[in-house]
Amino acid sequence: MAKIAVTDGMDDTAVSWLEQQGHEVAVASLSVDELMSGALQEFDAIIVRSATKLPVEVLEASRGRLMVIGRAGVGVDNINIAHAGSMGIAVVNAPRASTQSVVELTIAHLLSCVRYVARADRTLRQGQWAKKALKGTELSGKRLGLIGYGRIAQSVASVARSLGMDIHAYDPYLPPKVAKSQGTVLHTSVDDLFRQCTHVSIHCNLTDETRHLVNAERISSMPHIGADGNPCGRHIVNCARGGIVDEDAVSQSLASGVLTSVALDVFENEPVHPDHPLLQMEGFHGTPHIGAATVEAQARVGMDIAANVHAVLAGEACDFVVNDPVA
Repeated sequence: MAKIAVTDGMDDTAVSWLEQQGHEVAVASLSVDELMSGALQEFDAIIVRSATKLPVEVLEASRGRLMVIGRAGVGVDNINIAHAGSMGIAVVNAPRASTQSVVELTIAHLLSCVRYVARADRTLRQGQWAKKALKGTELSGKRLGLIGYGRIAQSVASVARSLGMDIHAYDPYLPPKVAKSQGTVLHTSVDDLFRQCTHVSIHCNLTDETRHLVNAERISSMPHIGADGNPCGRHIVNCARGGIVDEDAVSQSLASGVLTSVALDVFENEPVHPDHPLLQMEGFHGTPHIGAATVEAQARVGMDIAANVHAVLAGEACDFVVNDPVA
């Protein structure tokens, strides 16, 4: 029925399913030069993750048969969705598949921040028995501020609440009744959220509005005493999108002692250069963009995006089109 390029890998079951629907699937990485040279002109669809970038120049070079771009995941900031729409190309994503995996990694980072898990491992490997220096704090009795309160953040809130945390959120697009029904304090200002919360986790998209949203001024405004009256420091976690956290500001805040810990799964420039200053800092621990990297999530995301791409190609209704393609 159609020819589909899969450039950043996809679960084998999803590839087989597309082939069973009659599609020809080509699984291969394409370089920037190949994309700019019109390598996609012979395809009806392309499925990408975060590695393949589809800016205006690549989309223009792809004019031909392309009908749909599938983003195997949530974020679509590596695709110029407006320009794709102006070319009549639908952009679809798979926002539900990786929710549980990202939630679990976020909680893992939160726990590692306050119990110094990464730091304890590093010192142990260096032959140090740093038991006295690694006295942590509990999440229970502390305020967790969630920037963005969509599907993932609400699930993080549920787990954190079960650990005894008070949940606060900032999301200007959220109906207040949603937060109220869950017992979450909804702030009308992101600055107010920082002033109230000792722990902050990021769950929003990267936009002009959110770029470097986590900056030195907001970090310094965070309390370092928990709602339970215990000193707990200031902690930042980002498993959403790189660039929302100002990494230079975070490095300086760690160096000065203003910030106690920061955990990042996503970075402004990936892969991270070995000389990145954060990698040398005691209060930092990170992971290489593995929020959705579980066996279960990859199976789900593959099937979800395959079904969504097939639906568009077949002219069927799809609830996950994120742009407005011009016919």
